[in-house]
Amino acid sequence: MAVITFLYGSLIEAWSEFRTHRARVLMSLIGVAIAVTALTGVAAISAVAQQSIVEGLERSSGRPVSLQIQAPYDQTTGLPTADGGAFSTQVGDVMKRYGIRYWSRSENGSVVVQTPQGAIQGNVNAVDEPYGVMHRVRLSQGSWFTKADARRLAPAVIVDTVTWKALGSPDLRTDPAITLLGTSSVTAVIVGVTPGGYEGNIQLMMLVDAYDGILPAVSSSPDQQAGQYNYEAWIPTAHWRQLQNRISAALSAQGGDGSQVGIYRQDYAQQAGDPLLILKITVGAAAAMILLLGALGLLNISLVTVRGRIREIGIRRSFGATAGRVFFGVMMESVVATLAAGAVGVALAILLLKNPITTNFIVAQGLQDVPPFPLSAALIGLAASAGVGALAGLLPALIAVRVKPIDAIRY
Repeated sequence: MAVITFLYGSLIEAWSEFRTHRARVLMSLIGVAIAVTALTGVAAISAVAQQSIVEGLERSSGRPVSLQIQAPYDQTTGLPTADGGAFSTQVGDVMKRYGIRYWSRSENGSVVVQTPQGAIQGNVNAVDEPYGVMHRVRLSQGSWFTKADARRLAPAVIVDTVTWKALGSPDLRTDPAITLLGTSSVTAVIVGVTPGGYEGNIQLMMLVDAYDGILPAVSSSPDQQAGQYNYEAWIPTAHWRQLQNRISAALSAQGGDGSQVGIYRQDYAQQAGDPLLILKITVGAAAAMILLLGALGLLNISLVTVRGRIREIGIRRSFGATAGRVFFGVMMESVVATLAAGAVGVALAILLLKNPITTNFIVAQGLQDVPPFPLSAALIGLAASAGVGALAGLLPALIAVRVKPIDAIRY
């Protein structure tokens, strides 16, 4: 109980001293508040930057855990042991057995596209509907494939921005059509546009079944055949290795004796090391520098303040104040002041980063999942402000402890 009374009394005393000398430390506390705002903001921005990097990696290699599945092959001859259609059915059965919703075939090919500039060779990436979620496919306008698109008589296509402009930038609300040339022409409908692209490089995305259906009419290569698929699956991260082995065993067993299914992890998280390590080190160094500058500024003010209070402290010692009480009281003055400044800094950082203008700007840059303001950033800001107060109050508190009652007479 005595300890609680001591702490409570010291806090009340520290707050009273802070109010008494608030004009003297106001500018320093403004600096601390700004430093904490910057520190908290850097921590929160780093969370956004990390999410942006992660989403970019997931677009290229899939979300953790993404598995690449190769069609079964004979271990002796290296030749496929199943046709694409039959193996697709087997993959679908195994995915359903293990409750895996997100898996996709992918198939690359080429077509000739009629544009206002003439007939241009284009590349096709044919996928299944879940591919969009698995790879976080981002659209600048329009929409990703739906189940209804599989029933279209005119196949749905998604183009990149450069291709869309080469086609005359048609309004997607009008269901713009493009013509795919071959032994017979095929009309397709643009339903979406992805950002980016390269000049003179036509890029199309289609559903696998739709592409296989028109391939005999539009194939620009005699060797191009339907059913030459790659397979991907997005599985839970918990016990993923055991699940990978079970999927491999189940698919290999359906291929017959001597058949082996190649299955391996392809997402970024399987790489050795932390791909975000450099960013974390940079953010940590910036935060440490901000914290150091705030501590130095407050330390200077605290030293000046305590030297001006030698008479006051000496009188308190003459009336029986212990060295511990004086030490704790002087240090807590800095801690209470910086905690108040830190709370203001954290609130300001939240206001700056979580307002609709900032959020809309972040979304406009292509981030799909904007992370909430991290609680850790707020706690770091408050802890840093308390730490700055403790560090800045340590030296003045030591000086205050050395003050003797006789010093009150000298001053």
